[in-house]
Amino acid sequence: MAAARPGSPAPRRLPPSTLLLLAAVLLAASPPARALRFDLESGHTKCISDEIKVDSMAVGKYSVVAPDPSYPDAQLPESHRVSLRVTSPYGNSMHYSENVQSGHFAFTAVEAGDYLACFWAPDHKPPVTVTFEFDWKSGVTAKDWSNVAKKGKVDVSASIRPWAAHFSLFSNFN
Repeated sequence: MAAARPGSPAPRRLPPSTLLLLAAVLLAASPPARALRFDLESGHTKCISDEIKVDSMAVGKYSVVAPDPSYPDAQLPESHRVSLRVTSPYGNSMHYSENVQSGHFAFTAVEAGDYLACFWAPDHKPPVTVTFEFDWKSGVTAKDWSNVAKKGKVDVSASIRPWAAHFSLFSNFN
């Protein structure tokens, strides 16, 4: 670094509190997270878990993505369907949908712990890869909870508490 010339002002530095405030503003202004995108080979299963507290609202949306990105609105082939089961920590079924291209769910957690969402695709010969998007929110992050809750017939009087969800992803290769 070059030495300052005599008589020139010293370089200006921002105080740490200003830097912290600037970082907080940048984080608050950043766009929200998008849905997760997964590839699922036919005949296989992928599961995602979310740690949810009792009385917390959970909402989810999922949809199969068109195999050709240049035609996102094209009719999906019959092979591009998935099934989904969402279960509570004690194995109670919270949502089940079979052989669909899209869907949504909503529920209020009655058990604390890891809720599990498992997707599977029917076996095809030759094998196909199905790409799907999954957006699962719980607690305060479930912004559109009242809309989805009405569709899912969920008790909207339950309180929603601010806590972070913990996600895990694992695959089961048959």
